[in-house]
Amino acid sequence: MTDAIKIYGIPQSRVARCVWMVRELGVPHEVVPVHYRVARETPELLRVNPNGRIPAMDDNGFALFESTAINLYLAKKYGSGSALVPRSLEEEALVTQWSFWVVAELEKPLVMLLVNAIGYRVVDEEALAKARSDLDRPLRVLDGDLSTRPWMLGDRFTVADLNVASVLDWQRTTKLDLSPYPHVADWLSRCLGRPAFKGLSLG
Repeated sequence: MTDAIKIYGIPQSRVARCVWMVRELGVPHEVVPVHYRVARETPELLRVNPNGRIPAMDDNGFALFESTAINLYLAKKYGSGSALVPRSLEEEALVTQWSFWVVAELEKPLVMLLVNAIGYRVVDEEALAKARSDLDRPLRVLDGDLSTRPWMLGDRFTVADLNVASVLDWQRTTKLDLSPYPHVADWLSRCLGRPAFKGLSLG
């Protein structure tokens, strides 16, 4: 019998997306509380992630960092028979595409709005306006994609939806208006309404 997976960090961070994933998969896990402000001073975390950042995962001696990589690994290892995982090479490629896309296109401007909203760092108005502007094009891309299907891969919630929704959840704290993107707003509400996400909102 294997021990519970250890996930280092706190749910009020990118760690939430990894905790959401293990909950969806029903995998035994333990969240080892490490705050991002002291992560680089924590010897146990540094053994798992020498970068000193959260999240990091220890799966019975296998160490992995970067939240998206962790989720893709968890889906592949523990998702046999689950609707969350890709069912073909093409679906796997789409999961990878959207997981990379959300980090490249949405995460940076959303983080800018987020750190300002929670008072972690005050950002000037010009930078905030640019962050909001930078979000418009990718949100329109996502809205167009979701206009033709209920979920990102078609008729079921998958790890692609989870990875993208876990980043977009930050819009609630930042008060980002999603009304210009109605398909995104509806889809995100359904994603964040899942029982496995309960209690994980950054807001």
